[in-house]
Amino acid sequence: MNRPALLLADEPTGALDSRSGEQVMDLLIDLNQIGQTLLIVTHDPNLATRCASRLVEVADGKVARERNLEPSS
Repeated sequence: MNRPALLLADEPTGALDSRSGEQVMDLLIDLNQIGQTLLIVTHDPNLATRCASRLVEVADGKVARERNLEPSS
């Protein structure tokens, strides 16, 4: 519970106002930068690419596209 190998986040900002959503994403990004592995599921492409190093898009229950992203500096 205190240091999981993988942190799963299913639509972590889906039901939040934009300010709260930004705060949650900032927290997730901070956790990732100190070594926490994240798996984030979202319909929001901006959110998906904000901190991801790998993007997997699923359509009709199948992997439609998979790509590695350049790290943000």
